[in-house]
Amino acid sequence: MSDQHRGNKPPEANKAAEGLATWGEATQFFYELTPGLILDAVEAATGKRCTGRALALNSMENRVYEIEWDEESLDSPPQTPADHYCIAKFYRPGRWSKEQILEEHQFLLDLVEADIPVVAPMVLAGGSTLQQEEKSGLLFAVFPKVGGRSPDELSTEELKRVGRYLGRMHRVGMTREAKERVHIGPSTYGLASLSFLMQERHIPAHIEGQYESCVKQICELSMPGFDAVKKHRVHGDCHLGNLLFGRQGYFWVDFDDMVVGPAIQDLWLMLPGRYQKERELWDALLSGYETMHEFDDASLKLAEPLRALRMIHFSAWIAKRWEDPAFKRAFGSFGEERYWQDQLHALMDQLAVIKANA
Repeated sequence: MSDQHRGNKPPEANKAAEGLATWGEATQFFYELTPGLILDAVEAATGKRCTGRALALNSMENRVYEIEWDEESLDSPPQTPADHYCIAKFYRPGRWSKEQILEEHQFLLDLVEADIPVVAPMVLAGGSTLQQEEKSGLLFAVFPKVGGRSPDELSTEELKRVGRYLGRMHRVGMTREAKERVHIGPSTYGLASLSFLMQERHIPAHIEGQYESCVKQICELSMPGFDAVKKHRVHGDCHLGNLLFGRQGYFWVDFDDMVVGPAIQDLWLMLPGRYQKERELWDALLSGYETMHEFDDASLKLAEPLRALRMIHFSAWIAKRWEDPAFKRAFGSFGEERYWQDQLHALMDQLAVIKANA
C-alpha cells in the first residue's frame, strides 16, 4: 500500500493537513498578536501572573515568545534561571488542525512518561495542553523554558548516546497511532508539493518541465522502498538545531513537524552527510540506536530519497507562506531563476544517487 493511502484520510486530506491551499487571509491573524493579547492569553490559560516582559523568539513557522513569570504567582521559588520564564507558542493558522496539534502533544507526553528527554507542553486551564485565544482564534500552547545549546557536531561517543535516545523515542513512537498527522513519503512531500508549486506557477516556465520530470522520477523510484518499511511517530525535523545540551544532558525540542514515517527520517537528519562518506559516524549512531530498538538496514536506502523530498517540500513550504512578509525577507532569492536552477541541479544529483542505489 502506498503512503498516500495509509491512515484514515484520503490524499486530499493529507494535502489539506500540509497547508497546500494558499495562506491568504490566514497570516493576518499573526499581525494581530500584541504583547497585551499574548500576556492575557497566557495568564488566563495558566492561572499565573506575568511581569509584562515578552520577548519574540526566532521562529518562521509559528509565533513564539519568551514570557517572564511574576515570581509571587509561582507554586514554588525558581530553582534555575530558566524557571523564571515560560515559552508561549501560537500556531500558524491553517497548517495543523487542533487534532493534529494534540497528537504532537500526546507524543511529547508519552515520551516524558517514558523518561525520554524532551520539552512537553504544560497542562492548561480545562485540562488540555492546547488553548484558543478568544480575540484572534489562534491556537496556542505554553511550554516550560529549558536552557540549552545546540552542538556544532557530535563525537562518536555522543552519537552512540544520542542513538540510544532515538531508539527509545521510536519505541515509544510505535505504541500509539497518530491518525491525523501527515505520512511522510513520495505522495505527500513529493507529488503534493510539486502539484502546488506548478499550480501556483512558482517554477520558471522553461525549467518547469525538467523539474516536474525529475521530481516524478524520484517519487516513482522511491515509492516501493517506502511501502516496504514500518512507519510510526517520529520527530520529523530531528537535526542538530533541535537537539540541545543543558544541565541534564541532551534533549529534543520542536516537534512541530512530527510525522508518521520510517525511523531513518530522524537518523539521516542527525547525520546529513551521505552514508557512504561518513560510515564511522553512521556506525556509531546506529550502534547506539540498536541497543534500544531494532533497525531495518534496508531502510538506509531511503535516506537519499528523504533528502530529495525535503528539498521539494521546503520549496513548497516557502511558496505556501509567500504572502507573509517575513518569508519574503528571509528567502529573497526564492522568486529568482537562480534559486530554481540550483534546486533543479540538486534534485538531479539526488536522482542520480537514488538510481545508483536502486
